[in-house]
Amino acid sequence: MKQYLLIALLVITTGCSSINLRGNRDRFSLSAEEKKAGYEILFDGKDMLRWTSNTDEYKLEDGCIVMQPADGHGNLYTKKEYDNFILRFEFLLTPEANSGLGLRHKMITTKSGYDGMELQILDNSAPIYANLKPYQYHGSLYGWVPAKRGYLKPAGEWNYQEVIAEGSKIKIILNGTTILDTDIQEAVKDVPENKIPKSLLYKKGHIAFLGHNSVVKFRNIRIKELD
Repeated sequence: MKQYLLIALLVITTGCSSINLRGNRDRFSLSAEEKKAGYEILFDGKDMLRWTSNTDEYKLEDGCIVMQPADGHGNLYTKKEYDNFILRFEFLLTPEANSGLGLRHKMITTKSGYDGMELQILDNSAPIYANLKPYQYHGSLYGWVPAKRGYLKPAGEWNYQEVIAEGSKIKIILNGTTILDTDIQEAVKDVPENKIPKSLLYKKGHIAFLGHNSVVKFRNIRIKELD
């Protein structure tokens, strides 16, 4: 009786994306569930065609978008503007990394600064950040609403994050746990109108990665626009 040996093709995972046995990196693809739900890919590990602005410091490396700071700051924007959406992505922090995720931003051309709301991206465990304000740690609506802590993986490991922006409501799910669930209008209701930045209340704009002199990696970025 003849026996047949079935040899499965192994996929070796290194860096940001998988490598098949021919030595080629695979593109990230949506799950069947995400395709059915209407998600679109913003970054598949092969090109940065949907992004613009600081492509000198944000580089395509090993299937990732990697912030490699030269002047210390710099923003990378989606070419398209979004209002209400679900954003999913993975990120890896290096020790003491400090960055930001911008929502509904207006595009600026200067190396530093930004114009829109910021959700903090930070290596919470680094000793240099031991005495920050509560609203300066990872996942916080920076300067306004603190996120829950204790759910971020150590520097050097990949984190999965989902951001839901629907009107004035912002929700962040980090590695399966909701760390921020806030309504911006509620957060600022007792603040004098002249003290509320207009950029915090923008209804539509670009999604942005906001560099702060740190190496941070991003991969598998996809988005679903909401009605």
